[in-house]
Amino acid sequence: MSQEIFIQVAIPVPMRQLFTYQVPSALLTQKSILGERIIVPFGHRQVIGIVISIEKNPPINKEKLKSIISRIDSNTHLPSSLLKLLTLAANYYHHPIGDVLQQALPVLLRKVEPLKTSVSLYWQIKEDCNFKQLEKFKNGRAKKQVQLIQLIENHHKLTWPEIRTLGFTKSQLKNLEEKQFIVAIEKPIEIYHWKESDLNTTDKLSLSAEQAVVVSAINQSTDQYSCHLVDGVTGSGKTEVYLQAMEKVLANQQQVLVLVPEIGLTPQTLNRFEQRFNLPIFLHHSGLNDKERFDTWQNALQGCAAIVIGTRSAVFSPLPELGLIIVDEEHDGSFKQQDSFRYHGRDIAILRAKQLNIPIILGSATPSFESLQNALTNKYHYHQLTKRAGNSVQAKIALIDVANQPLEFGLSKPLKQLIKRTLEKGEQVLVFLNRRGFAPAINCNECHWIAECHRCNKPYTLHRSQGLLICHHCTSQKRIPQQCPDCGSIRIKPVGQGTEQLEEHLADEFGSYSTVRIDRDSTRKKGELAKRLQEITDKEHQILIGTQMLAKGHHFPDVTLVAMLDIDGALFSFDYRASEHMAQLLVQVAGRAGRASKPGKVIVQTQYPQHPLLQDLVNNGYGHFAQQSLVERKMAYLPPFGYQALFRAEANYPSYPEKFLRQLAQTQISACDIAGPMPAAMEKKGGKYRYHLILQAKSRPELHKAIIQILHECQNNEWLNKVRWSIDIDPIDLSW
Repeated sequence: MSQEIFIQVAIPVPMRQLFTYQVPSALLTQKSILGERIIVPFGHRQVIGIVISIEKNPPINKEKLKSIISRIDSNTHLPSSLLKLLTLAANYYHHPIGDVLQQALPVLLRKVEPLKTSVSLYWQIKEDCNFKQLEKFKNGRAKKQVQLIQLIENHHKLTWPEIRTLGFTKSQLKNLEEKQFIVAIEKPIEIYHWKESDLNTTDKLSLSAEQAVVVSAINQSTDQYSCHLVDGVTGSGKTEVYLQAMEKVLANQQQVLVLVPEIGLTPQTLNRFEQRFNLPIFLHHSGLNDKERFDTWQNALQGCAAIVIGTRSAVFSPLPELGLIIVDEEHDGSFKQQDSFRYHGRDIAILRAKQLNIPIILGSATPSFESLQNALTNKYHYHQLTKRAGNSVQAKIALIDVANQPLEFGLSKPLKQLIKRTLEKGEQVLVFLNRRGFAPAINCNECHWIAECHRCNKPYTLHRSQGLLICHHCTSQKRIPQQCPDCGSIRIKPVGQGTEQLEEHLADEFGSYSTVRIDRDSTRKKGELAKRLQEITDKEHQILIGTQMLAKGHHFPDVTLVAMLDIDGALFSFDYRASEHMAQLLVQVAGRAGRASKPGKVIVQTQYPQHPLLQDLVNNGYGHFAQQSLVERKMAYLPPFGYQALFRAEANYPSYPEKFLRQLAQTQISACDIAGPMPAAMEKKGGKYRYHLILQAKSRPELHKAIIQILHECQNNEWLNKVRWSIDIDPIDLSW
């Protein structure tokens, strides 16, 4: 008689526990693997579970246990090191383990239905191609097709996700196939082997003395854990440091994981890496479909991916030979997941590097206060790049006081004159306004009615190009009214400016110059962002208008004037992190100016030019501002000198979340300060009333001990079933 086997399984349900199942003898033909995907019965449905542990003696009466339904191909299991990382993350963030594990899997692996495999393709020059005809074609007018065929000639087995990310379309690819220049070939899953010839040394830049010191320090620690904070001014060549640090790791046949905060940075990062390394590079971000993300996951697991470039969830990519992690723009708030499993991609990356005993690089021109404090206390290796690469000089920031002068569509007269002079010199202008849409509100000039979303108690944003009013909080929308619903007047006008309105006005004001807008609305179409960024680089547009999507990491050598509009709101925020985020944004946007040999200028329009934050940044720079702010944080025991957890609760009635959190606040805990319950900064969203409860402690152990006590008491809370609640460890945005 064969021995009975019982397994502990993580299931994607909002319960902080594992579930025990029996493995029937018919499924014991091979040994169970930790991290294996299995199908189990749960209630009236079947779900995918992950094997966490194998037991010989069940914790409960085995007669009550259900048996698993089937086992799934072991080629899609979670590796043991990744399983350990996810378990640690679930414990640290106090999130149900089943949900954590599911989020680390591609969508196709979360489904009970059998995986439909399809062939992955790459494109290359056709062997029997008519090369004389090809050379003639390269001298033709089809500019984008010529660029695409040159890309395919020079790079390693380019896949469709890479081609699309670099700004090309399916029709361009199809046209080249129809002309018999290229051919699609099935891409095999094969472990990559790096060779010296796979490097393009012609594009390898000479390092400055500062850069060389950083690369040398990283190369000396490739066989052990070390965290390197590269604090480099914008344009100082941080990407070149990453590239040269990667060479030694890749030479050892190890893999590299590169995390970027947003999809917008993926095209230029991929382009730089494709130019340098003729190696299999895979992408992981929300712009890919489920099949493409599964391909990246599978190739990473099988050791076929030399480099994986992705946004925050790429930190869970199953890389068996991972040798280096790079987190670019480490300060960026996009690395923090703001719903469900609220992890921080940067912190998980550091935890993973420590677990695997490998180095990690954090890069930023404006390091987060947490990373900066760790560097100043020698927990991280601190490297500074104080000079821009080449002949470029750091642009100076100037303030324009607009308190007592008229503004036309948000632009002052001195700023318009500067824009005109810059354009006349044949240079580009970037105008930054962090507010998409045409206008943030519409109102009636007769009775002062404002079109308001009643689910959020906030004004609708006018999107005139779509003919809609859209709530940017709950995404509800409605048509633009022709007359006021209160008084019947037709005098309904937009209030304030958005990027749409700014684009329209600048196109009228400077009609002989081309204008382009880059925000979430204008780049929804796949490949549109990469296309527009390439057009900017090719100088097809002279006036650039955008939101935060244009603020980070982009290299526009002909931009010599950057103008920032309407930034004063962040100067008076309730959130103690607002000044940090404001300073980072201002410095990052300013860094887009004067990145080549041409000198740059940065203009900030403000009604408060004497504000201490602005004066400190303009006169002393981000480093001095950060050090002063750290002194203030230390006095108040705020992060990084204290540790916080935020309990959120929401319900259809305001009294429910308030009573739920008040009962939690009465838990007897020591060594922790409790603030709340209090209404969230945005009390109503999507029809739900929201309340917050903040815990703060001087040490992490004290904080987590208090959280465990509260979670235990939570089960007895009489309001538990009347609210939806969550916990956020190390919150970075108190307005959510």
